[in-house]
Amino acid sequence: MTAITGKIVLITGANRGIGRALLDEALRRGAQQVYAGTRAPFAHPDERVTPLLLDVTDAAQTQQAAQKVPALDILVNNAGVSLYDDLNERAVLERHLAVNLFGTHGVTQAFLPLLTRARGAIVNNLSLAALAPLPVVPAYSISKAAAFSLTQAQRALLAGQGVKVHAVFIGPTDTDMSREFDVPKASPQSVARAIFDGVENQEEDIFPDAMSQTMASGWQGSAAKALEREFAAIAAAEPTESHA
Repeated sequence: MTAITGKIVLITGANRGIGRALLDEALRRGAQQVYAGTRAPFAHPDERVTPLLLDVTDAAQTQQAAQKVPALDILVNNAGVSLYDDLNERAVLERHLAVNLFGTHGVTQAFLPLLTRARGAIVNNLSLAALAPLPVVPAYSISKAAAFSLTQAQRALLAGQGVKVHAVFIGPTDTDMSREFDVPKASPQSVARAIFDGVENQEEDIFPDAMSQTMASGWQGSAAKALEREFAAIAAAEPTESHA
């Protein structure tokens, strides 16, 4: 078990939606301290919450934020962007990659020394669109698929350092990001609870809502998951070599 009780947690995009629900859930589970990473100033009444200016696309600000955090057990890469598009504008794709892929990578690298020291955990909030593209948000889907590959690579490379890496495949959730998507949606609070349940149960891949749960049982026994394990074993056996 990786209990949240007594842990120091950092959540990016913590001011609203799933990020805010995760912040509240971490407090409910007895976190010692929660760093709330946001792009704009943020206040919270609980003294265990420390606001942290953190635009994940700003490398300098990310490094400054890392210098303000002396210890960390759990990093939740939650900040994300989703825009409707049709892949006709490269700038829209680049915006998604900047936040959802490179932002996740940059924040993780900045806080990795602390996580390694704590033998902690990284939680990357992805999407079911990482497994199959949603045509109304193709740039978002591409960025989340890339972030999933990043998550799998991190998992293999960091296992030897005692850092666990969790992928969270979130389905439709009732947040501002999916307001225009007319399908049944889970509440942010239920998703937050399921995410931390998965972390505490040390699940590599977390399916935190009714729609994503339809993928859960088949995923663990899938050829894709088996191939991930096979490739990860190569990294474990030969950590100093690179493989295509």
